[in-house]
Amino acid sequence: MKKNKKEPVVAPGDDDVLKQSATKKDKKEVDFTRVTALSFDEVDPS
Repeated sequence: MKKNKKEPVVAPGDDDVLKQSATKKDKKEVDFTRVTALSFDEVDPS
């Protein structure tokens, strides 16, 4: 039995691709992934 498995199409570390918005076609076909960016901003209390 052969499974139809999608392979990643983006190289690790290629952050520019993650910043692109989904196209209308992608949204219509629900072919997108929501991405949330989290950054830690440490402030020196001195």
